[in-house]
Amino acid sequence: MKKVLALTSFTLISLCLTFSSMAQNAPSVPDTLAGWSQSWEVGLTGSQASYSNWSQGGVNNIAATGSSDFIAKYRQNRFSYSFQLVTRFGQTRIQDEGVRKTDDRLAVRNRFLYDLAEDDSDFKLFSNINFRTQFAEGFNYGAGEDGENILISDFMAPGYFTQNIGLAYIPTDNFSFEAGIGLQQTIVRDEALSTTYGLPEGDTFRNEAGLTLAAAYSMRLGTNLSWSTSLESFTSLNKSVSSTDVYFLNQITGRINRYMNASLRFDLVYDDDFSKEVQVAQILSVGVSFILI
Repeated sequence: MKKVLALTSFTLISLCLTFSSMAQNAPSVPDTLAGWSQSWEVGLTGSQASYSNWSQGGVNNIAATGSSDFIAKYRQNRFSYSFQLVTRFGQTRIQDEGVRKTDDRLAVRNRFLYDLAEDDSDFKLFSNINFRTQFAEGFNYGAGEDGENILISDFMAPGYFTQNIGLAYIPTDNFSFEAGIGLQQTIVRDEALSTTYGLPEGDTFRNEAGLTLAAAYSMRLGTNLSWSTSLESFTSLNKSVSSTDVYFLNQITGRINRYMNASLRFDLVYDDDFSKEVQVAQILSVGVSFILI
């Protein structure tokens, strides 16, 4: 409970300091749009290091991560819709350690909005249908009794489907806040991992109803520097408030030139089905990106 309160307090403080807070990562649909628009950006980041008779020491390694972000938006009168497909996958080869995964994400977001007034109201009815999982096996390396790797995740183990509906406040294109009710389905395709994600042993499916809160904020920090942040929570009606799932995601992106960019991701997750501790991921990367659409 203390960890959830601390994480929530931290995010609320961030909200106040930035005038607003984070919510859906789903892309905003500008009021000026009429009809459809699409965008598709792909990227590749990597690193390589090799050493021979190097006095400071070091381990030979090579790493690469590929990413793709496809977005489609639609607006007609009061109704708007956005679709986003995000994929990321990265691996590194470390001398004497073999190949290990460094990044893995498959996420689909569908967002429907309806203005409550004719003249682009700040208040809208919303509905989201989302899905997320990963592509490949994930391991807790060397965590076994004899130093072996322990499998902790795989494709659709877990996989999450969420559907929610409610009221959103969207005063600008770079800020939104919403509250609603929703459903969340957890799928764990591998029965051996059922208990790892809070399911009874041997079960592969769980359906929950709950309350959802979300917010999103983005801003330009400089000519070629931007920051986006989001906060989402799901409180199951069958669990205590202390078991609220919290997802706090941040990314700072700097564009070096037309094709090269650098980014810093810092993510915090609390999900006590998997762990009573806060999950933390920090990734700094430099690479190239291409806008296909």
